Amino acid sequence: MILEHALLPVRPGEETRFEAAFEHARSIIAVMPGFRSLTLSRSIETPTSYLLLVEWETLEDHTEGFRGSAEYERWRELLHGFYEPFPTVEHFVRVTHADPRPGTSAHPSISN
Repeated sequence: MILEHALLPVRPGEETRFEAAFEHARSIIAVMPGFRSLTLSRSIETPTSYLLLVEWETLEDHTEGFRGSAEYERWRELLHGFYEPFPTVEHFVRVTHADPRPGTSAHPSISN
């Protein structure tokens, strides 16, 4: 599994339009061969900054399959006009992973 990471700097004032466009774009990428999942998160500290994480089966599923497809052209039309500057995309492989132990909470309450 490959994790695509992109910090998306959206032009100020365009956040609502970007999120609406992304809802359409999400259905484009979701049907691509090798696509596993995606998460789009918005920064609390910098509300014009979004974090896109996409899981792919292989690097080539993203770099050759998706980016070389007609579907990518539609994705580009929907989203690329919102970015200032254009985002850098990097790919990662998992080194380690942790889950909460059974019977414990992932978000323990704090008691005094």
